[in-house]
Amino acid sequence: MINESAVFWSRALTELTLSFHIIYATIGVGVPLMIMIAQWTGYKKNDEHYILMARRWARGFVITVAVGVVTGTAIGLQLSLLWPNFMQLAGQTIALPLFMETFAFFFEAIFLGIYLYTWDRFDSQKKHMLLLIPVAVGASMSAVFITIVNAFMNAPQGFDIVDGQLVNIQPFLAMFNPAMPTKVAHVLVTAYMTSAFVLAAIAGYRMLRGSKHVYHKKSLLLLMKIGLIFSIAAAIIGDFSGKYLAEYQPEKLAAAEWHFETEDKASLILFGVLDGEEVKYAIKVPYALSILAYNNPTAEVIGLDQFAEEDRPPLYIHYLFNIMVFIGMFMVLVSLLYVLGKARGWQFIHTRWFRWVIVAGGPLSIIAIEAGWWLAEVGRQPWILYGLMRTPEGATTSDHVDLMMLLFTGVYAVLAIGSIVVLVRMFKKNPIEREIEDRHSEKGGDFL
Repeated sequence: MINESAVFWSRALTELTLSFHIIYATIGVGVPLMIMIAQWTGYKKNDEHYILMARRWARGFVITVAVGVVTGTAIGLQLSLLWPNFMQLAGQTIALPLFMETFAFFFEAIFLGIYLYTWDRFDSQKKHMLLLIPVAVGASMSAVFITIVNAFMNAPQGFDIVDGQLVNIQPFLAMFNPAMPTKVAHVLVTAYMTSAFVLAAIAGYRMLRGSKHVYHKKSLLLLMKIGLIFSIAAAIIGDFSGKYLAEYQPEKLAAAEWHFETEDKASLILFGVLDGEEVKYAIKVPYALSILAYNNPTAEVIGLDQFAEEDRPPLYIHYLFNIMVFIGMFMVLVSLLYVLGKARGWQFIHTRWFRWVIVAGGPLSIIAIEAGWWLAEVGRQPWILYGLMRTPEGATTSDHVDLMMLLFTGVYAVLAIGSIVVLVRMFKKNPIEREIEDRHSEKGGDFL
């Protein structure tokens, strides 16, 4: 028996939780790699500025990890409370990656604690830097395992259903499903890309506020180089994701591209508005959808006309796709201009307007992450377990989910405000100039 109100509030609460959690989870996955790269650069160049970058980023990272733990726990709780039928069907199959995600987090947390409490206790920065390897690996593997669960929801396999019961369960076959490679790769590289651009935005903002310290200049250049590499990687993996959808979830690709009729030489539609099934005011790129789907400009691409109305994803995911792609391309351009500008001495990259563009890149990257996750989750609808269980069938029938929505909204508001206040105060009261002066006093003599 389906309770429509419970389904609505369950979806709303899950969407709220995922939308909030993904911000901290993305930073939690990407920042450890930034810390490791900064400390490695400092060690190789014998430059204490990069060592301080690692130290300061690690302090802020701890705050985001704490919030990420709370919201991640909330997701696990909500899976059981809001989607009991789904967990009853799929829980046995996906238990292994859920357990491994927890193990990876503890692995990361242990070495992060050791890393934080052993500053200046190593004679060699190289030895201290080695502690960051398990931190970065653990953070990335947490993302890998939880994304495997999401990939399983899009391509369920590794079990048989006989008389409504799961039999012949093969956890590893379930984990290594067709959706896993592109989803895992895309989540990882976009987390690295977003973290780089968020930290770059902070450096750019400090320079806009008048700081001329070389620390911020070095930080910005390093982060824009990293961001450029991973934004290009995200675009390449995004192309593979399009090919995956064309083969395994063609209705999702068709909905995202407003491709209503099956045809060859299919055009890619950008922007536009819908009037029934007529697309108006759009930019059409000839042959581009056929190329995206099959690397063949004349290939036939399946349209929404091949699917029943009740099996089609919501058509507004077209805008989510546009937002994600255009922000990604914009950040490739911005980072490329900055890196080339530094190499060739272009002066416009030092102007206030361009630095504001860099600052805007941080929140824009977060928006792209949000749009990407909404595209992934809404684009799978009406299925919670693709081809096997529709979303209403997996939901609770409780009449009290709306009260849970209010409770968790309050919790997330407190966490968001609290983490922002703590981070701002942490770095506002200890600017880089003061920290360098304090380090100078501690060590005696020249520090930098």
